[in-house]
Amino acid sequence: MRRLFGSVRARATLGATLVVAVALVAAGAAVLLSLRSNLIGEAGTQAERSARAVAAELAAGTPYDELSGLDGDDGPVQVVDEDKRLVAASDDLERISGTDTGQVKPQPAASPAGDDDDSDDAGEALEPGEISGESVFSNGSATIDGDAEDYRFAAVEVETHDRGHLKVYAGSPLAAEHGAVRTALTVMLIGFPLLLAVVAAVTWLVTRRALRPVEGIRREMAAITHSEDLARRVPEPDTHDEIARLASTTNETLAALETSVERQRRFVADASHELRSPIASLRTQLEVAAAHPELLDLDGAVEDTVRLQRLAADLLLLARLDAGERPNDAKVDLAALAREEADGRTGVTVDAEPVEVAGSRGQLGRVLANLLDNAQRHARSAVTVTVRREGDRAVVGVADDGDGVPEGDRERIFERFVRLDAARSRDDGGAGLGLAIARDVAVRHGGTLTAGRGPAGGALFELRLPLA
Repeated sequence: MRRLFGSVRARATLGATLVVAVALVAAGAAVLLSLRSNLIGEAGTQAERSARAVAAELAAGTPYDELSGLDGDDGPVQVVDEDKRLVAASDDLERISGTDTGQVKPQPAASPAGDDDDSDDAGEALEPGEISGESVFSNGSATIDGDAEDYRFAAVEVETHDRGHLKVYAGSPLAAEHGAVRTALTVMLIGFPLLLAVVAAVTWLVTRRALRPVEGIRREMAAITHSEDLARRVPEPDTHDEIARLASTTNETLAALETSVERQRRFVADASHELRSPIASLRTQLEVAAAHPELLDLDGAVEDTVRLQRLAADLLLLARLDAGERPNDAKVDLAALAREEADGRTGVTVDAEPVEVAGSRGQLGRVLANLLDNAQRHARSAVTVTVRREGDRAVVGVADDGDGVPEGDRERIFERFVRLDAARSRDDGGAGLGLAIARDVAVRHGGTLTAGRGPAGGALFELRLPLA
């Protein structure tokens, strides 16, 4: 069963069919009950009309054998006295049920001494010649001249002048009600399955058409997974519905994944390239030292080792940032942090007002250190650090009096392993990770880091962070 209804199309078809089936059964039952009630009501009205016609003749003093309703054309009629004796009945009445008496032949009249107007069975008190305003209805059956049918009976009481209190029973056939209900039921039993089949077929076809793009997306995603070609994209239908938005979002996810994978590949390649030079240099010095100890360049070996250590630390920090490491919520005074990072640096001045932000003191200190290293590397003589408050943001500016950053490169310098001056040595220019690390840390703290032109014509880097 789980395998049979394992698809969305099968479950949608089953659900729609069940809902329609329940609705049809409820509607059909309501129609049948309403039809039966209306037809029984009409039969009761006809029976009451016949009973009152006979009661009117009795009130007028018509003898029993001259009553017009006893011919049996409109249905069975019985007249019962207050002692429940049958005093008149329809011609050819052979059997009856559903009335006070099952007798079909009139009984001899009782002696006058037996009549008692105060009898408890006399019904409501009526004046001579008066007919009761209320009728009592019941269901039964009767056989007239060999034909047996179900009837709706109406009982009407009448007070006569000379024959006492009488009750008239008249019946109206229920054959029309039975026939109409059977016909309606037959139509429903035939039509409902056909309608359900149509609903199931239409739902199946519509669902298949609606889910066809989803199957195309699934096949393309399976092909992308198998081929590992992230440049491929899933087809986007022109329906402008949820499935089209799903395909669009899937393509956006694939594009972001492709960019991330490509970025990681470049990162690994660049890191390998950056590590190769100091390792090769250090190996060369060690091999020379092994062969000629007197030629050992100890200072150069230490510099290469320190450079490797710094590069490894930068790569480790970038790996933690890429893994989604979130900073803590400790309060950090940027003014105090700026003075701490500027302490001991030549040509650096700090103009700061106390401003607190929430974040990692170590990571924010690393940002300021990288910005100061970059500024000192390119400044002619002076570097200025400012800390101020702008609205709900803290702004840290690091400016130098160097040549500045060309406008077209002010975003590219934040990419990893990017050096604008290809002629400078790696020892002076670093590995090209400082600004990339600074921006990643700023973004992780909910802020921004941008490059512009400083007051002295050099570069100006502005770090903006939300206030604590």
